[in-house]
Amino acid sequence: MDYEQFENCIIACYKCAAECDTCATSCLKESDVKMMERCIELDLLCADICRLAAAAMARADEHTINHVKQVCGLCATICDACGDECAQHKAEHCQRCASACKQCAEECRKMAA
Repeated sequence: MDYEQFENCIIACYKCAAECDTCATSCLKESDVKMMERCIELDLLCADICRLAAAAMARADEHTINHVKQVCGLCATICDACGDECAQHKAEHCQRCASACKQCAEECRKMAA
């Protein structure tokens, strides 16, 4: 498989993973951590699936492409959930994360198609 066909999605996945990690860490420093519990949980899950999707795309070949598409579809679903949760919070780190999740979900949906 040609790496270039995956490049935009891989970049979006790694950016999203980094924003999710930053958001989770920042949420832990908020005064009401309990209120941020779902955000943190989704941040960690999203970061993990984004890294998995990026790695799967980087390693894809003609034998694994259908599995890569399934991983990207799952990644899009989790990014949507994380982005929706983060968008509910006014903190700048949550808003940046929501934006990265939205972009990653869009790229992953293209790959899953």
